[in-house]
Amino acid sequence: MDYQNTENFANHLDKIDPLRDFRNYFLIPQKNSQETIYFCGNSLGLQPKSAKTYIDKELEKWENLAVEGHFKGENPWLYYHKLLTKPSAKLVGAMPSEVVVMNNLTVNLHLMLVSFYQPTSKKFKILMEGGAFPSDQYAIESQVKFHGFSPEESIIEVHPRANEHTLRTEDILQKIEEHKDQLALILFGGINYYTGQFFDLEQITKKSHEIGAFAGFDLAHVAGNIPLQLHDWNVDFAVWCSYKYLNSGAGGTSGVFVHEKHGRNNELPRFAGWWGHDEKRRFLMEKGFVPMEGAEGWQLSNAQIIPMAIHRASLEIFEKAGFSNLRQKSLKITGFLEFLIQEFNNEQKRIQIEIITPKNSSERGCQLSLIVPKEGKKLFDFLTENGVIGDWREPDVIRIAPVPLYNSFMDIFKFYQLLQNYVKL
Repeated sequence: MDYQNTENFANHLDKIDPLRDFRNYFLIPQKNSQETIYFCGNSLGLQPKSAKTYIDKELEKWENLAVEGHFKGENPWLYYHKLLTKPSAKLVGAMPSEVVVMNNLTVNLHLMLVSFYQPTSKKFKILMEGGAFPSDQYAIESQVKFHGFSPEESIIEVHPRANEHTLRTEDILQKIEEHKDQLALILFGGINYYTGQFFDLEQITKKSHEIGAFAGFDLAHVAGNIPLQLHDWNVDFAVWCSYKYLNSGAGGTSGVFVHEKHGRNNELPRFAGWWGHDEKRRFLMEKGFVPMEGAEGWQLSNAQIIPMAIHRASLEIFEKAGFSNLRQKSLKITGFLEFLIQEFNNEQKRIQIEIITPKNSSERGCQLSLIVPKEGKKLFDFLTENGVIGDWREPDVIRIAPVPLYNSFMDIFKFYQLLQNYVKL
C-alpha cells in the first residue's frame, strides 16, 4: 500500500476502515480528559464495555440460585466453559475437542509438561528460544530439576546470530538437528515478547517430529493477534492467556490446545482432577480416573465463572469482527506505523529509531519493538507524559502494539506527531 504521512490520509483510512466501529466496544483510558493512545494490548487488552454485563449476569445467578446455578438458569455453570470452546478453537485453528479454557497460563504449561516432557536417560533435553519470557524459563527450569536433571545441561537455547536481533528459522532447525539424539521437547513462545518475532511454528513442529520430539508453544502473544492452524500443523500442545490481545482482564483465564491424537490417548501421563473425569460419571464420586476425550480431559477443577464471563464477552466481539478482517487491518495499521517511523528517521538526524521486529509481515503481529540509542527511556517517558500508553522492556526496547479492534489510524499519526515534537525539545 502507498502510505502518506498526512493527517488527511490517516482520517481517510479510518473512514474506509470496515472495523472502525469496534473501537466503541471498548473503554479507553483517559488522561487530562482526553483519550489516551493505547498501544499496550500486547500486555493488557482494553476492557470490553460488555464485560460488566456478562459479570453481572453471573452475580445475579449466584444471588438468586446459589448452588443451583450449576444446573439451572441460563448457561448453567456446570457447562459454562463449553461456551468458550468453539470461538477459541477458531482463533487457533483447532477442532473444538482439542481446546479447553481453564486455569492460568503457567499452570496450564506445567500441566502440559507433565504429559509432554517425559525425559529418559538418553532423550532429556529441551530446546527453546534464548530470551524467552521469564515465566517459561522458570517453568522449564523447575520441570527439568523435578526430573533430576541439571538445567545447565538439559536446556538448549537458540540465540540470534552476531549483530542480529531475531532468529533465523534455518538456525532453529539446524539446532534441532544438531541435538536430535537428546531432545525430548521443543518449546517456543509463538512470538518472542521482546522482539515481536513470530516463529514458523509449522516448520519447527515438522522438524521436531522428524527427530522424535514433541513440539509445544506458549501463544500468549499470538492468540487473538495472528491466525493459526494448530491442528493442521500437527502441533502437540499449546497454551495461551486471555488478558493480552484477547481482552479478558488482568489475570484472565487461559486456553489449552491438545492435538486430537493425544486427546484420545488415555495412557498419556497427566495430573488428574475431578473436572477432567468422564462428565457422565463425574457425580458418582467413584475411584478410578477416566479422562474425558480431548483437551477437556486435562481439566482439574470446576470453571472460573467470573473470568470466563469476561472472556466470553471478548470472544463474542472477535466472532462479530471476524478474525480474517482483524488480520487484514493489523497488517495495514502496523505497516502504517512502520512507514511513519521510517519517515521520521528520514526527516531528521538527531535520533534514529531502529525497528528490531522482522520487516516481513508474515513474521510479526501488530507489535513493533523499537530501539532508540541513548535516548530510549527518555523518549518513552515523553510519550507517556503525552498520553501514549506503550511498554518499556529492559534493557532498551519500547514496545508499540496497535491493536486492530480498538486502535485507529489517527492513533498512529498522533504518535508520529509526538515523535516530531520530541526532537524539537
